[in-house]
Amino acid sequence: MSLVLTCLLDQGNLSRDSLEVLGAGKSIAAELDAVLAAAVIGAETGAVCAAAGEYGASKIYSVQDAALEQYYCEGYLAALEAVCRECEPAVVLFVTNAQGREMAPRLAKRLGKTALVDCLSFNADKETGRIVFTKPVFGGKAMAQVAMSDAPAVVAMRRRSIEPAQPEQVAAETIQVKPSAIPPNPFKLIERVEEQTAGVRLEDARVVVSGGQGLGGPENFALLEELAGLLGGAVGASRVAVDSGWVSSSKQVGQTGKIVAPDIYLAVGISGACQHLAGCSGSKVIVAINTDPEAPIFGAARLGVVGDYKEVLPPLIEKVKEMA
Repeated sequence: MSLVLTCLLDQGNLSRDSLEVLGAGKSIAAELDAVLAAAVIGAETGAVCAAAGEYGASKIYSVQDAALEQYYCEGYLAALEAVCRECEPAVVLFVTNAQGREMAPRLAKRLGKTALVDCLSFNADKETGRIVFTKPVFGGKAMAQVAMSDAPAVVAMRRRSIEPAQPEQVAAETIQVKPSAIPPNPFKLIERVEEQTAGVRLEDARVVVSGGQGLGGPENFALLEELAGLLGGAVGASRVAVDSGWVSSSKQVGQTGKIVAPDIYLAVGISGACQHLAGCSGSKVIVAINTDPEAPIFGAARLGVVGDYKEVLPPLIEKVKEMA
């Protein structure tokens, strides 16, 4: 029976990213009648191994070494390569976060394969064992369907494109893997500074209200903040708005900013350049407000309003208040 290996790179607790990769792995394993496995790497892996079993992984490959207390690419790659050579998976799954982007192509190179990153969905055929992944190309203007014919398929799914796994306790077997050598960590962690955010994080928000050049100035983001607050969402921005100094760079959505995939992405005064769409094309519904009927954002939006946001947002905010 084939095996789907999910890569859990957490220390201590399972993150939302790990639950998503477990969710994707569970779906593929069910379609292919395969075993769902997890690779857990760190200085102390017991808690994450136990959690992986609670979310459906029936085989857990643990690489435990003091050198792996903090994530560093070469050390974690050596550990993951040893796991792959031990279990010979059909599919290796990451999430397209900073670690997934860094590790997926490097692991594929070490295994003599290719990697596919930023995938939004997949379709697995039980009869043939063939899996077709869908991913955006040309900055999100088109979708490509790619079949991985060579095992293992090393794939990174876009964050928030897959539902996280739900608790499902199974009888899990834990296998300790000993790499032949783990390269020393060339980095020393001096300080950890957590980003301070009020409310829900942009990457985790189910509703994102995002503003661009069409807002005309930083003061006009107040309307977006109010609407996002009423909807329990977060405020994002285009690169132009960030480069203009209107909002913090932590709010930038796009190819050089954050990748978001909320249920609703409301783009206000954003033209829809391909660099911006690369960061929001995974949203379930894009709603656009723009005075320019030819703005590219309307090509990506399911709903669009051609008009001045100053006339559209206030009544929308009042309506949301009435419904609250």
